[in-house]
Amino acid sequence: MIPACEHFAGSEKLITKALDLQERLGAVFDITCDCEDGAEAGREKQHAEMIVDVLHSSANRFAMAGARIHDHTHPHWKKDIDILVGGAGQVLAYVTIPKCTSVAQAEEMIGYVQAVARKKKVKREIPVHVLVETHGALHDAWEIARLPGVQVLDFGLMDFVSGHHGAIHAANMRSPGQFEHPLVVRAKADVVAAALAHGVVPAHNVSLDLRNTYNVFRDAWRARSDFGFLRMWSIHPAQVQPIVDAMKPDLNEVAVAGAILIEAQKASWGPIQFEGELHDRATYRYFWELLQKARVTGVKIPEDAARAFFD
Repeated sequence: MIPACEHFAGSEKLITKALDLQERLGAVFDITCDCEDGAEAGREKQHAEMIVDVLHSSANRFAMAGARIHDHTHPHWKKDIDILVGGAGQVLAYVTIPKCTSVAQAEEMIGYVQAVARKKKVKREIPVHVLVETHGALHDAWEIARLPGVQVLDFGLMDFVSGHHGAIHAANMRSPGQFEHPLVVRAKADVVAAALAHGVVPAHNVSLDLRNTYNVFRDAWRARSDFGFLRMWSIHPAQVQPIVDAMKPDLNEVAVAGAILIEAQKASWGPIQFEGELHDRATYRYFWELLQKARVTGVKIPEDAARAFFD
């Protein structure tokens, strides 16, 4: 289980503000330090080095910050990895790879991340997030999701819509169109299915609304409830809490989950009756994952269940 919100920040100022927000809200969201759109042309090296310095600073209290590198066509993508993994591999939460057009590209870039980690003697596997925002990546989503090291499949709506050359109207980059246009709906459903089939987290695209937090909440709620996304991007600090709130498990369901798992433990995980319903290992797995999700989104877990399963 990883946090349900991923906040993007490009400049040193915005990354620092995001870390300050993380200090206030707690470990309920990740921060993606952006090399792709954040770095000035010609200053890619300095930008990546700045991120390394910030990741090693005391401001990175939770070590929950990753980085998005440049895409495969950009001449600096390998240098991004050299600097980030080589300089901050022990604290770099993940590496996000954008604009892959095939599973072969994703495999090459993931392999380079792993090779640099081995060379620099990083004693952990650095998770990789792959952006599905091109026709090729969508076509290969199932193969990408099964690559070793992949933790998240991100859906990139704006590039996906742009890649249709006007066949999908710009209105479908925002709600309600993003949840209604057949081509976008198909793409989102395919990304979620591919991710979940391989134990990978599906992450939803940004909400373009920077002013109305209720609209952000509603977008996140629809992404979670209607499509099965378990994570969503944020592009403004005001979006973080609404996304986390929308992705949280229901408090009553968390209480029921704790009670069922306590009874199941007493029965050595055999079938039980609970409030007139039969439960067995299939539902136990569901409720166990629900408790884990509650934990990473800050939902209070009943004390007896917390003591039994997390202490």
